[in-house]
Amino acid sequence: MRYVSLEGRKVPALGLGTWELQGATCRDAVATALELGYRHIDTAQGYGNEADVGAGIDGSDREELFITTKLSTSNLSSQRVHSSTRESLDKLGSDYVDLLLIHWPAAFDRISETLSAMVELREAGAIRHIGVSNFTSAQLLEAARLAPVACNQVEYHPFLGQQAVLSAAREHDMVVTAYSPLARGAVIDDETVNDVAEAHGVTPGQVALAWLLAQASVMAIPKASSREHLQENLASADLALSDDELSRLDELERGQRIIDPPSAPDWD
Repeated sequence: MRYVSLEGRKVPALGLGTWELQGATCRDAVATALELGYRHIDTAQGYGNEADVGAGIDGSDREELFITTKLSTSNLSSQRVHSSTRESLDKLGSDYVDLLLIHWPAAFDRISETLSAMVELREAGAIRHIGVSNFTSAQLLEAARLAPVACNQVEYHPFLGQQAVLSAAREHDMVVTAYSPLARGAVIDDETVNDVAEAHGVTPGQVALAWLLAQASVMAIPKASSREHLQENLASADLALSDDELSRLDELERGQRIIDPPSAPDWD
């Protein structure tokens, strides 16, 4: 397993994403992931599955886990930051969450209020780290000016470069977490990715994940529910690509953004 340093804490660079996983499928995926060796799980208020994630982690040693959840855009006022986070903790069956993110930079004119409330939660022990998601580089730098932001979670895969965000994050010793790291399955059909995969006897998805994890201060949270795919993704953390292979994968960048709702910011 590869690790990153998040405000001095050693965190597994590969986690389990749970977007669109619900009910027993989510519970079983989380439980299976933990059985296989995952210790990093990502969820969100907006996913509607925090209770399912909580059921999946039930019985595990909580101190061994790194759990992330995210504030919905309707919960960015000071009062709702506090109350909705407590609701999330109840659903997760935990006294704290390791990383709390602002899911989208909505109501950015109130970012100071939102972050101040998150700092209060951190001081109270309800969260351990503060982060954001889907923030542009400029928004990330503004957030960092207001609070100890440790992470920005963004769409990131070989077809979508994030150099501006990465540069801003590294400037402030932050981590970038890649969601949709397999480009919603598009990497499977790419010729270059397949060539590299064949050279190592692995899957295209494992190559895309290994490319991400080879980068400094980058984590990835691929979604998976079957034991086979969970095992494949986990094994990618031990796959070493050559400098030439990494360069070939770098060249696949084409600005292909998959997650781009009407409320999204003006991306870098």
